[in-house]
Amino acid sequence: MNNPVAQQERIAKMKFSSVYPLYLAKVEKKGRTKDELDQVITWLTGYDTKKLQELINEGVNFETFFQQATLHPNAHLITGLICGYRVEEIEHPLTQQVRYLDKLVDELAKGKKMEKILRG
Repeated sequence: MNNPVAQQERIAKMKFSSVYPLYLAKVEKKGRTKDELDQVITWLTGYDTKKLQELINEGVNFETFFQQATLHPNAHLITGLICGYRVEEIEHPLTQQVRYLDKLVDELAKGKKMEKILRG
């Protein structure tokens, strides 16, 4: 990352509600559903679908979104490249959590089986 602090601040301030429709469009374009996307997000964050929708409606940023979340105990098993970086090597916790989510959405869009995505 050219300026990791600026990148981290940008990610932290980004509204989850502005990114969610992009995630949804990406997975639907590949034949997956909103329910599957929500399942992946709720698995990672510990939110139920009602709370997820509340956070979207409130327009929370990623920092708040992940501060309130209870990350799944197996989240550390999410590995691989996303945006040119290995998610398991990202040192900044919030950036890593956002990239975990990006990686799960990518795997969903690529047609990976839900059992593999949810690392359980």
